[in-house]
Amino acid sequence: MAIKVGDRIKLTYREYALLPDDGRTHELIDGRHYMSPSPSAYHQRISRRIQVQLYQQLEVSGRGEVFNAPFDVQLSQFDVVQPDLAVFLSEHIRRISPSRALGPPDLAVEILSPSTAAKDRDLKLELYRQAGVPEYWIVDPEAHQVIVHHLQEGNLDERGVFTDRVAMANPADVVVDLTQVW
Repeated sequence: MAIKVGDRIKLTYREYALLPDDGRTHELIDGRHYMSPSPSAYHQRISRRIQVQLYQQLEVSGRGEVFNAPFDVQLSQFDVVQPDLAVFLSEHIRRISPSRALGPPDLAVEILSPSTAAKDRDLKLELYRQAGVPEYWIVDPEAHQVIVHHLQEGNLDERGVFTDRVAMANPADVVVDLTQVW
């Protein structure tokens, strides 16, 4: 049920679940509804290429699962997002319910597109920080780079910009060869 907070009505997962299945990406951030068009073919290729590498290193070895959008990740009563890719390590698999994830992924990956770039760089960075997402990758298809943020002392600090390969912080042996992505 939507909740009034101050002068504003905030949507909850209940209202979110009633949104139409219209091929667009719907998300709630701080109870506000955001909608984006379906991603481009290039965006989808990049997502698939990263996902395959993560799958081969995490799922095949039984160390975690990789989910691709559309997959709901509920971070709070007012926050439901669909990261392009969400990694849940084995110790957090219990966060996966039949309908969605209930809690933060170990790694969230967002691939920039013209309609989502500002949201991914600002709103989602702050949301993922608040939700305690340990690692956040922002993939820039135009610049052929990945900006990596790690959670440290409550902040998602930028740890580097990578163009040829990028490794997860945990487990550190999980590496994506970016030359196979672009």
